[in-house]
Amino acid sequence: MRVSRDELRFDFGEARFRLPRDRALLGWVVDQFLYGEVTGIQVGHWLYAAPSLEAATFFARQASEELAHVRVFLRIHALLGTSPGPPHPVIRFLSTGAMGSDYAEHVATEMAVGEGLVLAVFQALIDTVDAPEIVRLLEGAARQEERHVAFGEAETVRLLTERPALADDLLGANLLTLLALPRLARFIQRRLGTEHEVLRHTAAFLGHVVQLTELRLQRLGVLRGSLADLGWGRRTWLLARAYVRHQLNRLRRPRRLTDTYLSDPLLRQGRTEPAE
Repeated sequence: MRVSRDELRFDFGEARFRLPRDRALLGWVVDQFLYGEVTGIQVGHWLYAAPSLEAATFFARQASEELAHVRVFLRIHALLGTSPGPPHPVIRFLSTGAMGSDYAEHVATEMAVGEGLVLAVFQALIDTVDAPEIVRLLEGAARQEERHVAFGEAETVRLLTERPALADDLLGANLLTLLALPRLARFIQRRLGTEHEVLRHTAAFLGHVVQLTELRLQRLGVLRGSLADLGWGRRTWLLARAYVRHQLNRLRRPRRLTDTYLSDPLLRQGRTEPAE
């Protein structure tokens, strides 16, 4: 990954989620992840719209892993003694409402950045949940998420090498994600409070997540300079450009794997099995 595990970590000090005290709070957190993993079925769309047999092979594996994560979070609910509940609207938006309308948006915004954000929260829970069995389950899921992020990053870099002008479009799409995060943080502080030993770090952790996203965008070549260098005029233009592109893509018939497979590199190279 372009952002390492060490860079993902936020220093919570000695703050911990402790059971049984925090079972309801952790149950709510698990609900957010559960919805996100259920939306993993969306990868089936990208399997059909994959630009290559290699990508389709990866998405087939990812679909299985995402559905396995559903069982992971159901198991965590069972360990907590809590029942699944609905997600926050911001989680619905980030997981479904902001679904990419073309392959570039998918790999850059949903996989590289979106799953990168998820991985940062995974790491925060791994570092703060005082329950070894739950941490073990999260570690296993996090290792698979790392592969998803790395694939999204590699594909984003490839696409930008071929089409450098995509950078502004993808930056605008990711700015929308960054605008949604403070709303979720405010909800957490309002509903769950700021007195808890972990939750009192919410504002600082949000800043850390934004910095991680900025770092990832820079290393991908999507962002030149820093987010602070973007004035409101340029931010507005990037957001508007990304929105128009997103809507126009919905009107276009995408190229399907069934349209392109005969020119696929795997076939031209005479290979018979897609790489793992």
